[in-house]
Amino acid sequence: MLAEFGLFDDMKKPGPKLFKEPSTKSNKKIIHNAISHCCLAGKVNEPQRNQILEELEKCESNHLMILFRDAGCQFRALYTCHPDTEEIKKLTATGPKSISRKMIDKLYKYSSNRKQFTVIPGKTVSVSVDALTIHTHLWQAKRRL
Repeated sequence: MLAEFGLFDDMKKPGPKLFKEPSTKSNKKIIHNAISHCCLAGKVNEPQRNQILEELEKCESNHLMILFRDAGCQFRALYTCHPDTEEIKKLTATGPKSISRKMIDKLYKYSSNRKQFTVIPGKTVSVSVDALTIHTHLWQAKRRL
């Protein structure tokens, strides 16, 4: 009788699951809110904010990350992230073309309620990460000619 309701569907397939379902969890709305209400809020940032949000809407990636200049959470760039392959590639703005695990200094999670970022302990990139910083020495100083 319980089988009629599909309660034992998992028991029908013996052995280990060899196929991992792709994650459809997306942080696009969180990133949109973070850019609009925290990173690039205000009239002075409107042109850059609109350009970044336009790129965000066109992007097909489910997971995005914001690159900050430092712990002051100053917006620098928007990246696409594939946690399963640990690929972090620049989508738009100013920053390295890609970011490797060795380059990461700190990871951040955005709180929509508090409209602020908090540091996540550790260096492992996952779907719960919304922003990051890279080591200071990786930012090149502008050279004067």
